[in-house]
Amino acid sequence: MTGVLPSQTLHRMIADGEITAAPEIVAAQIQPASLDLRLGPRAYRVRASFLAGQGRRVIDRLAEFEMHQIDLSEGAVLEKGCVYVVPLMERLALPAHLQAVANAKSSTGRLDLLTRLITDDGTEFDRIPQGYQGPLYAEICPRSFSVLVRPGMRLNQVRFRDGQAVLDDTELTALHASDRLVSTDPVIDDGLGFSVDLRPETGDLVGYRAKPHTGVIDLDRIGHYPAREFWEEVRSDKGRIILDPGAFYILVSREAVHIPPAYAAEMAPYLAMVGEFRVHYAGFFDPGFGHDAAGGAGSRGVLEVRCHEAPFVLEHGQIVGRLVYERMAEVPKRLYGADLASNYQGQGLKLAKQFTTG
Repeated sequence: MTGVLPSQTLHRMIADGEITAAPEIVAAQIQPASLDLRLGPRAYRVRASFLAGQGRRVIDRLAEFEMHQIDLSEGAVLEKGCVYVVPLMERLALPAHLQAVANAKSSTGRLDLLTRLITDDGTEFDRIPQGYQGPLYAEICPRSFSVLVRPGMRLNQVRFRDGQAVLDDTELTALHASDRLVSTDPVIDDGLGFSVDLRPETGDLVGYRAKPHTGVIDLDRIGHYPAREFWEEVRSDKGRIILDPGAFYILVSREAVHIPPAYAAEMAPYLAMVGEFRVHYAGFFDPGFGHDAAGGAGSRGVLEVRCHEAPFVLEHGQIVGRLVYERMAEVPKRLYGADLASNYQGQGLKLAKQFTTG
């Protein structure tokens, strides 16, 4: 059956040697519709971001662009504004009918930690062609904060597909009619549009803006860092804010989102013509996201927004992104938020798990 492969199929792929790793893959890496990937013990500081290109290996391109190597075994800092390539512990031997797509994990995006997958012969970031056999690498560029990383940390994840799984707008409209995907009237145009909430039900806190000069964040320290040392509060009583060029913001969607168990979704940027900004992080929404939150009313999506060339007025209800829904090949045996410890189920405006706002 075509569609996105669920967790039980990932277990089979590991048993069959289609996904291998050293050390072996652990159960915590397997999500309802994706596999978390782990950093290996060495990082390469490179002069610039790159793709291997057709007929070329990443390891050979590293010889061209490498500045120096970093041993991660005792923990090492990846500095803001620099580009690193880290060989991952996992590698693939995909059958001819399977392809894969990767994305940063939720907490990675909320730290403005640009993390993309690259492969041998690769001509696109985060895309793995059918039948790929070979190693995997993470390109990492901290944008707002320097971070401390160690081997085994999971910054990105990969989802496997068999055939065409994306719902067109007609199918998406029918799914919303039967399963109500958002809490507001849907805007369906090449995916399900979602907008920004700048009129909170209580108070005037609408988001956070990353401070430009901060300390290092150890990604293993959960609930450790006072938010005020790394973030400025963004407040508004007018239903609009002005985005500063080069600044990074955490905002929240106006809509509560629901991903039914037989589907998954990917967050994608909206049309570039809407303004001088983009939703920075294009992430996965697992089957079951928002399914059991607040009685099935959905969970709101956190938006990681970066402004580009000019200041831009962002207004309440403005569409900033879209959700592309995909069929699962089979309903996962474990769902997000129901059978897994899920940091962001039922969320509102929320920073990455390393911070505390108390």
